[in-house]
Amino acid sequence: MDLTQGTLEEKNSRAKKMMLWFGIISLIMSFAGWTSAFVVSSSRPDWLKDFQLPNAFIISTVIIMLSSVSFILAKKALKKSNNKATMLWLFITLILGVVFIFYQFSGFQQIIDLGYNFTGPTSNVTMSYIYLIAIVHILHVVVGLICLLVVIYNHFKQKYKPTKMLGFELAATFWHFIDILWVYLFLFLYFIR
Repeated sequence: MDLTQGTLEEKNSRAKKMMLWFGIISLIMSFAGWTSAFVVSSSRPDWLKDFQLPNAFIISTVIIMLSSVSFILAKKALKKSNNKATMLWLFITLILGVVFIFYQFSGFQQIIDLGYNFTGPTSNVTMSYIYLIAIVHILHVVVGLICLLVVIYNHFKQKYKPTKMLGFELAATFWHFIDILWVYLFLFLYFIR
């Protein structure tokens, strides 16, 4: 495909999608580095080998997967020009995103209740990695929530149509990425000890 072909709007759309994918690829490389460091560090003598992730992280994983489903349903409703259903599914996605963060912090509290902190005398390398990976992911979920708020606002202003939904698609792509990323991170942290 010749990327110089098409209208200015088509070129602009391709450029924005490409920039998003460059950002996603750089995030994948960052998290790949942290998970690689986690594996390398697991050979340390002070590494916790019998630690199990709190149940709150399991619940948060289910919640973020449901949020991706609700975003897909919002997109389907938008394609059918059903603005009320689109708004409903967008709000459900937003609420699920906030609940995901709540359960992540509940998981951190469960870790602290077990006596492990991020820093200080009750910290260790294993917990520091878990905190780092989860907190950086939460920051990306917050960015996703901000994108979602922009999409909700733009949808309220009726800026999206079945044939014009670039911003909606970009936000959906990023949201699905942070969903898939968390599922990977959860499975990694759950099974790699």
